Amino acid sequence: MTNPGLKIKTLLTDPLTIAIGASVFLLLVGELLSPGFAQGSQIVRLLTIAAILGIVAAGQNLVILGGREGIDLSVGAMISLGAVLAGNMMNGQNAGIPLAILVAGGIPFLIGLINGLGITFVRIPPLVMTLGMTAVIQGGLVVYSQGVPSGAAAPLLAGFINRPLIFGIPGVLFVWLGIAAIMLFVLRRTAFGFSIYAIGSNERAATLVGLPVPLIRTLLYGLSGLFAGLTGVCVIGYTGTSFISVGDQYVLPSIIAVVIGGTSLAGGAGGYVGTMAGAVALTILQSVLITLNLDVWARQIIFGVTLLALMLLYGRQKQLRV
Repeated sequence: MTNPGLKIKTLLTDPLTIAIGASVFLLLVGELLSPGFAQGSQIVRLLTIAAILGIVAAGQNLVILGGREGIDLSVGAMISLGAVLAGNMMNGQNAGIPLAILVAGGIPFLIGLINGLGITFVRIPPLVMTLGMTAVIQGGLVVYSQGVPSGAAAPLLAGFINRPLIFGIPGVLFVWLGIAAIMLFVLRRTAFGFSIYAIGSNERAATLVGLPVPLIRTLLYGLSGLFAGLTGVCVIGYTGTSFISVGDQYVLPSIIAVVIGGTSLAGGAGGYVGTMAGAVALTILQSVLITLNLDVWARQIIFGVTLLALMLLYGRQKQLRV
């Protein structure tokens, strides 16, 4: 017979349950601090911000699932690159949107592949490789833009990201749901998804059974770059303009969102549904901290403490595919 107490204990320690519960709790706290915080329009705004974080976290999720202590620290610079490129491609004109998306997604994808090649074949540690690539991208952006904000979002893109599309829901949320559907299908229903879990769980065993480990790991970093670049497109659509450090604020939150959702930093266990819940919880937390008028440095400290606390909470648990 199933032990009800064990089921309740499992539910209470499940990362997805914790993330959803934290979101509800933080909404209540925000409402107490600022009446109207949990009203419908505010929730839609929070979900819009969470969607942008959730898109870059999708790539981070794949890299972490792939194991070998995979964390992509270059996503912030990739977002900035995508935003700057998209802004200059569009320059406020709707006709430039297709080319902007292609360039802003394609170039970070190629840079991500370079990250993957360095990590896989040259055996550079992921943190070192992606941190070094961050410096390269930032230097390139300074040369490209001369350190001056340039370009602008097309009105159609800005409207798609910010204004209600259907039933009061902005278009970016539908994009996020589409990405979620693709992620879930790939991770749960395809050989590629099963290979990611196998490599993250035991790379040596995956190699012995004939999985193309170097190719898959390289592709994961390429996909991380792609998602980061597309996030840059969303960022410039949300803000209207771009600058060379606009993506820096997403690096740590993209990692924390993945961890909050229950994906093991050791790789091989976790999933994107949890990461989505983590992105929502983290976005609400950010908004509550802003409501408290905390400085940026104070919020960064809280993010770091949150990550450490989650590692203590989840580090020894058996992680499940969510």
